[in-house]
Amino acid sequence: MKVKEIQDLLGFIAASGLSEVNLKTSEIELHVKRNPDSPAPVPYVEPVASTMRAIPQIVSTPSAEPAVKSSQPADIADTSKYVTIKSPMVGTFYAAPSPEKPPFVQVGDLVKPGKVVCIIEAMKLFNEVESDVSGRIVKVLVENATPVEYDQPLFLVDPNV
Repeated sequence: MKVKEIQDLLGFIAASGLSEVNLKTSEIELHVKRNPDSPAPVPYVEPVASTMRAIPQIVSTPSAEPAVKSSQPADIADTSKYVTIKSPMVGTFYAAPSPEKPPFVQVGDLVKPGKVVCIIEAMKLFNEVESDVSGRIVKVLVENATPVEYDQPLFLVDPNV
């Protein structure tokens, strides 16, 4: 089973509300069990379970989703010149490695490929999301500790900096 297929399966399980799933193939045996009554996990300082790269995509039209967090001084009218960093999986978005630490990136910060921009927690695994684009963060589209969907825009980046 490929990593993408496992991610899709975990996303489906999380979205479906199932409490237990068993899957056995010739390549893999997977047993997923979760406790829906347990409190939401809090990210910790060393959250590296795996590293995922977000696939940047050029934004051609303004997003239909409202920006939950706007950390910039003025509204961005023309988003067509920006690149979007999107969520590579379903999970919970965390802007910082722990509640008492500063965010990985903020509006105005420069990013390069490989720079960690956030953490997505899925099934109690904390996955670092890295930028695949160079530029300046112009907008954070998601509020800390909120659920995100696969391919949901997280950041707008100006690559012309």
